[in-house]
Amino acid sequence: MLNQDYSKAVTIFTAKQPYEPSPATHVWRKKLEREQAEAGRATSIVRYDPGASFATHQHPHGEEILVLEGVFSDASGDYPAGSYIRNPAGTEHAPWSREGCELLVKLCYFQPGDLQTVRINTAKAGWHQGHAREHKVLPLHQFNGQITELVWLGEGHCWRPVIPAGGLEMLVIEGTLQHSQTLLPAGTWLRCPQALCDRFDVVTGPARLFVKTGHLPMETK
Repeated sequence: MLNQDYSKAVTIFTAKQPYEPSPATHVWRKKLEREQAEAGRATSIVRYDPGASFATHQHPHGEEILVLEGVFSDASGDYPAGSYIRNPAGTEHAPWSREGCELLVKLCYFQPGDLQTVRINTAKAGWHQGHAREHKVLPLHQFNGQITELVWLGEGHCWRPVIPAGGLEMLVIEGTLQHSQTLLPAGTWLRCPQALCDRFDVVTGPARLFVKTGHLPMETK
């Protein structure tokens, strides 16, 4: 198990973390949290070398992907940087990348009954105005109290997210934030329970974040 105590905050500077081999040749990953070696809940940064592919495999408890760089492909289409993908429980695919790509991948976080397939090109989708002029959101998915969205914050903005009992998780895509005296540059992955998150200050902006709330299990491991 890796980082499976959901009562504790976790901050990982992924830009400093080395890639490790995955089960597929020329596909690499940085493990952020993991329930079992190759099963259960997991979050990873995954890199496909140019021309790399994965054999056909199933996702019995769902898969969520944000394309960070390059173009990710499977039988359903080609997905450039900024694409958000949800493959619900029971789906299967054999993905590849012709030019190479980097992804944020989450496994086994789907709630029972969440069967929606999602494909969003966030580079073309419209942003919604948030609670302040320096705050915008791009909704990606919502189900039973769990919310997934992109968040845009202007430089100097103090962001106080609404965090439900299921906590908060985010990946800093661009910009630099400060949280509890810690600087969070681009590439930082942060996960924290409700009680340990209060405010984030944008030090270098604009900042763009991938944010999930309300999805963390209440049990600890």
